[in-house]
Amino acid sequence: MVLVVKQHRCMHSASCVCIKGHLSEDALFLVFRHMNWNPRLIAVLSCVCKWFDEVAKQVLWKEFCHARAPKMMLDLHSGGSHIVDGNWKALGKLLIYCNGCSKGGLFNNIHVPGHFVFRTRFSRTAGKGFLPVQCRNDVLYVSDPCEHLDQGEEGDLGFFRGIFKSFATSRVKKMLIEKRSRFHPREVCPYCKSKLWSMLEANMLPRSASGRLGAYEDSVEYFVCLNGHVIGIGTLLPLSDSEEVPEE
Repeated sequence: MVLVVKQHRCMHSASCVCIKGHLSEDALFLVFRHMNWNPRLIAVLSCVCKWFDEVAKQVLWKEFCHARAPKMMLDLHSGGSHIVDGNWKALGKLLIYCNGCSKGGLFNNIHVPGHFVFRTRFSRTAGKGFLPVQCRNDVLYVSDPCEHLDQGEEGDLGFFRGIFKSFATSRVKKMLIEKRSRFHPREVCPYCKSKLWSMLEANMLPRSASGRLGAYEDSVEYFVCLNGHVIGIGTLLPLSDSEEVPEE
């Protein structure tokens, strides 16, 4: 039985020292399935040569995404949507990596190093709160905030990330184009390297976003790239006594 339908031609040079011809896509599939699609090892394999990188992008990262967030992947591909096809590596990184920010970048003078996260919950319901009223029929999955506490004058920061379903045909993208919103002049999406729109500058950031994030009003900002990836930030509200110690 063929486990991997699509075969990938080797694209490396004659001097490549990889094990060309001695390992099939099926073998790689079985090995990484046994390792539960370990993302660190997939990334290491991608560095060996172009052929391994291609197999990782088209097969292994896809299986990782389906294993990590099966319901979300099923929804993203329902209704004939194939927005994720060819971009599994970027989506895999989005699932497990908080990008943080650097000084002079997307979020001005805030500097928080990026890092991997063990597990993050993405919610379609929470995503509704980040959509303008006119765009509530769009589907956006947003993560729980990755909390970075005691950031000096900035207070407690929460970074979030997300992805649109069928962003190419979404109402949000249509409005951004109708408004003639400009791309960020320097920064690009940390997951796929495409250009970014600011929802704040486009005046498309609803007030409900701060409530969904648990952040101060007017402290939330987020960007969306051409492939529908979302990255954002907000200054988190302090927990009340009742929230810190829930009653039995």
